[in-house]
Amino acid sequence: MKRVITYGTFDLLHYGHINLLKRAKAQGDYLVVVLSTDEFNWESKQKKSYFDYEKRKQLLEAIRYVDLVVPEHNWEQKVSDVKLYQIDVFVMGDDWTGKFDFIAEETEAEVVYLSRTPEVSTSQIKDDLSMNG
Repeated sequence: MKRVITYGTFDLLHYGHINLLKRAKAQGDYLVVVLSTDEFNWESKQKKSYFDYEKRKQLLEAIRYVDLVVPEHNWEQKVSDVKLYQIDVFVMGDDWTGKFDFIAEETEAEVVYLSRTPEVSTSQIKDDLSMNG
């Protein structure tokens, strides 16, 4: 079984997220999604999610491409996650290109950067909502 992992906040879930998850799952047989906790988002990214961790986790678990959702507590856990979940392919959006190449050097996993759905993003949705609110 080929195991895939990806990371994200997945707030205000939209079709761009679904496209990314579908394409990540296509890289293997089993998809682990590591979901940023509310504390990690605030302390490390200075971002407050619209939906809390448990609601975002519930949404992700309802998506057929997702096999397992686990929490992301810090930036440093990626190598240990790859080893813990016996990951073969580490997937991120192409806005992170090059930033996680060290994963391939420190583990047996292949690192793949997938292009994002260009016309949609959570940041854009939040901006549009605040302009219309």
